[in-house]
Amino acid sequence: MLPWMLVTAAGLIGLLAAEARGGRRLAFLCKPLASTGFVGTAVAAGAWATPYGRAVLVALVLSWIGDVLLLSKRSGPFLGGLASFLLGHVAFGIAFVLRGTAPLRALAALAILIVPALFVERRLRPHVPANMKTPVRAYIVVITGMLALAVGTQGTGATVLILAGALAFYLSDLSVARDRFVRAGFVNRLWGLPLYYGAQLLLAATVAR
Repeated sequence: MLPWMLVTAAGLIGLLAAEARGGRRLAFLCKPLASTGFVGTAVAAGAWATPYGRAVLVALVLSWIGDVLLLSKRSGPFLGGLASFLLGHVAFGIAFVLRGTAPLRALAALAILIVPALFVERRLRPHVPANMKTPVRAYIVVITGMLALAVGTQGTGATVLILAGALAFYLSDLSVARDRFVRAGFVNRLWGLPLYYGAQLLLAATVAR
């Protein structure tokens, strides 16, 4: 797994450098490279061997597709990337259910997570274009459910890496939303990208038996 993790680390460093300088060509090279690293990490860890691992691999591949689509600044590819990530979160949620999740713990987490979800939706609402309001709301619902299911896995003896990865993924999406809809700036990517790639590596590593 380590060589693939290093691929992600190298791609991330290059991507951050590209974002800092506004280097689009370098970003188009480094972002897919960094994302390929977390897919490779899951495969190297044995993702094909279990239903949980295969579901995680599907989620990571969908994230890879979303990463490529979000390289574009146009609304069409952005909506495509949003849809790909939404499906990726659904796949992660399915993976957590396959791994085993405590229903009551997941429901309790969901009840708590509704509060930040409503807060984020309210903050974004004035900034989101009309044609994106419904997709953004759907995305908030799905990622909230994914994180609640990750919390639920902690009631079945799952590794804490699942929760750590899901939480980091959730937080990294806030940086994407802020950058896209509220206030664009390198600072969003400076903390959001490391969180995102760290999250994907953590979740990829959980498929190891």
